[in-house]
Amino acid sequence: MEFSANNPVVKLCMQGMRLEDAGNYEDALALFLQAWEEATDDAEKFTSAYHIARRQTKPEDRLKWFNTGLQLARKINDDVVRPALPLLYAQLAQCYEELGEVDNAAKYNELAKQPTEAPSIKGPFFHGTRADLQIDDLLTAGGKSNYEADLIMNHIYFTALIHGAGLAAALAKGEGEERVYIVEPTGDFENDPNVTNKKFAGNPTRSYRSQKPLKVIGEIKNWARITLEERSKWQERLANNDGEIIN
Repeated sequence: MEFSANNPVVKLCMQGMRLEDAGNYEDALALFLQAWEEATDDAEKFTSAYHIARRQTKPEDRLKWFNTGLQLARKINDDVVRPALPLLYAQLAQCYEELGEVDNAAKYNELAKQPTEAPSIKGPFFHGTRADLQIDDLLTAGGKSNYEADLIMNHIYFTALIHGAGLAAALAKGEGEERVYIVEPTGDFENDPNVTNKKFAGNPTRSYRSQKPLKVIGEIKNWARITLEERSKWQERLANNDGEIIN
């Protein structure tokens, strides 16, 4: 599944989450179940199963759906879903605790504590900005956040999805042209904790960050730019987001 707001399953889940925010949990669950029925691959099924599990009121039903999500994650076994494993283990442990199954609860609590594997993805990677850069230029940490005033970022961020970098370019501060560069990490990197296991389980946006510089190795000239209306909606969402940035 290519993660996109235009993906039918992603769209249904996002609509469901907006209903949750409004306290309409019954209709939210109906949309998550619709997403499950319309899913066409294991990744879409994994996404919808996770959201269905969250909305179950009985621990045995949550257990069923979180187990379904776990089996799908193990089957997919890629950098998108592997970061979700500790979250799924923790949720399963909680279900077993509520059901009084102490041994299973302990087992999954231990699994949840295991260190998360570093991403194994090789790229290509992209970075969206309004800065005018040249081949071999280095993008480094230490810049101001686009999303929180006066916050100096300890990492440089990038993604394996062109449209994700395009969105970052559209939301970047400044008046320069929106640009998407092909970049190469010069050191270790990790899953971006600001998006991993937040709205969606795992790292479906394939977003990463590093304390080491990114080297510019090319530029993408054509990508699907968001409209002014879409940009306005994103800016509104960011303005209303009171979550703390993990720096």
